[in-house]
Amino acid sequence: MRARHATLLDGEKVLIRPLEPDDAALYPGFLSDVTAEDLRLRFFAPMKEIAPELLDKLIHYDPAKAMAFIAIEEASGRMLGVVRLHDDAGGASGEFAILLRSHMKGHGLGWLLMKHMIANAIAKGLKTVRGQVLGENRTMLKMCGELGFHIADDPDERGVKQVTLPLDEVPAEAVH
Repeated sequence: MRARHATLLDGEKVLIRPLEPDDAALYPGFLSDVTAEDLRLRFFAPMKEIAPELLDKLIHYDPAKAMAFIAIEEASGRMLGVVRLHDDAGGASGEFAILLRSHMKGHGLGWLLMKHMIANAIAKGLKTVRGQVLGENRTMLKMCGELGFHIADDPDERGVKQVTLPLDEVPAEAVH
C-alpha cells in the first residue's frame, strides 16, 4: 500500500497514503468540515458528529482484513478525505466507504481516492469491490457509474443502491 502524490482539478497538491492510528488527531478538523447531510449520506442515519467509539473503530483496523487511505493537503497537512475497504469473510470481495470534506466535492478527490482503493484491491487479489449508496446520492452514483460499477436496487433495503465492480473488468490503465 504505497503513498501517492496527486494534483486535484483545481491544482491543489495532495498526498494519498494509508491511514495510521496517529491520524486520529486529524479527524476533529476533518469532521468539522463535513456537513450533517454528508454524514447522513455516508452513514445512512442522521448524525451531527461521529461518536468516539465509532471513530476509534474507523482508525484502528486490521490491515490483513481491511485497508484505509486518507488524502492529506500537502500545503497544510489537513485531512481532506478517507476511503476504506473491508474484506468479506471469504476474502474474495470487499465493501468500500468514502467520505470527503464537504467543500471538496467536485475537485476530483473522490475519484482519486476511489481509483487508489480499486488499484489496491486488485493488487491484493480481490475479485469484487462493492458498496451501498443511498438512491438520492446522485453524485456518488454518477461517480460509481463512471468508474465502471454495476448499479442495482438493493433487494434488502428500500432506497438503497448496491454498486458492484468486478475487478477483472477494470482496464489496467484505468487505475494508474
